[in-house]
Amino acid sequence: MSLSEHAGIELLRQLRVAGQLQHAWVTYSWQRGEPGLHPAAAMLLSDLALNGESRPSELAKRKMVDVSVISRQIAQLVASGLVERRPAPEDGRAALVRVSEQGETELKRWRESYLELVRTALSDWTEEEVAALTTRLASMNDAMRRTVGEK
Repeated sequence: MSLSEHAGIELLRQLRVAGQLQHAWVTYSWQRGEPGLHPAAAMLLSDLALNGESRPSELAKRKMVDVSVISRQIAQLVASGLVERRPAPEDGRAALVRVSEQGETELKRWRESYLELVRTALSDWTEEEVAALTTRLASMNDAMRRTVGEK
C-alpha cells in the first residue's frame, strides 16, 4: 500500500483526537463518579474481564506497559476488592489475578455509562456502520501492534 503524506497525517490526527476524547470522557466520568478507582485501573479491570485470569506479566504485555505499572494498578484493584490474586499453581512465586464479583459489578456500571455516551454520540449511525468501523479499527490495531512488536 502506498499511503500519501496527507492521508497518513490526517489518519494520525484523527486517531489522536479519538484518544483525547476517550481520555476526556474517562476523566470526566471518574471525577463525577465514585472516587477511588483510577481510569487506568478500570481499563485493566476490563482487560481482565475480557481475557480471564492472567499473570501480571501477561497483562503488561497486552497493555504494552512495564510490569511495575501493572503491579501498582493490581494493588489498587485488590485493595478495592475488585480483583482477586492467587499464587500460580505451577510457580508459587508468580501470581494470577482475576476479576472479583464486586469487580464485575463495577465494570458493568462503567460499561453502561460508556455505552450511553457512544449511543448518544452515534445515535444517527446504523448498526452496520458501527460494525464496519469497528472491524476496520480492529484490523488497523492488529497491523499497528504487529509493526510495533517487530521493532
